[in-house]
Amino acid sequence: MKAVVLAAGKGTRLQPLTDDLPKALVKVDGAPLLTHCLDELVSLDADEFVIVVGYRQEQIIDYYGDSYDGVPITYVHQEEPAGLAHALLQAEQEIEDDFMLMLGDNVFRGNLDTVVQRQQEQRVDCAFLVEEVPESEASRYGVCVTNKYGEITDVVEKPDDPPSNLVMTGFYTFSPAIFKACSLVQPSDRGEYELSDAIDLLMDSGRTIDAVRLNGWRIDVGYPEDRDAAEQRLSKEAATPASSGGNIPQ
Repeated sequence: MKAVVLAAGKGTRLQPLTDDLPKALVKVDGAPLLTHCLDELVSLDADEFVIVVGYRQEQIIDYYGDSYDGVPITYVHQEEPAGLAHALLQAEQEIEDDFMLMLGDNVFRGNLDTVVQRQQEQRVDCAFLVEEVPESEASRYGVCVTNKYGEITDVVEKPDDPPSNLVMTGFYTFSPAIFKACSLVQPSDRGEYELSDAIDLLMDSGRTIDAVRLNGWRIDVGYPEDRDAAEQRLSKEAATPASSGGNIPQ
């Protein structure tokens, strides 16, 4: 299965760490954020990386070249920061079948493999890794509503009044149907083409989307203090003899 990684962001909130670097190359525990993402995807048997680049893209391309850990890399370009749905659309020509999608600013340790397995069961059209966060933090994320079967019935991007505290983590599996949905999305109040709006269009068309709850941890590295928290978690994990990394939750 191919893996699309969105790594076009400037990382304004991460300044001064991003004064001279794209967000994807900010180091966490000695390795760039993007490296942490690629390592997880290698462990999930990704057979090709499609990396969406934008801000300071030449630095990312120079750093990784045409492959990572034996997995070939194709780069596609997002010319302007117009939202996640817009970023994903840039990869459409490279995708023919079901694929993984990861946001390139997360550090994961958890059951990502369960999401892939759920997609491969062919019972669902998409599957998302989700987690519960404190209610006070839910408005930072795409917030999900699920039914009693664990299927996602609504997604709201960064709502002022979150309908739940269950949020998308930044790891998904999709069928190519997501591209048609992304192409139909209109700009949000933030002026961006939101992935959550494309997901709503999928649901409106009768697609089934499963929520897989995170068993483990992840940190969305949006601010310098998030980078510090991720480093602390990784350092603690490395110091624990039973830890083996990868997709085994800690």
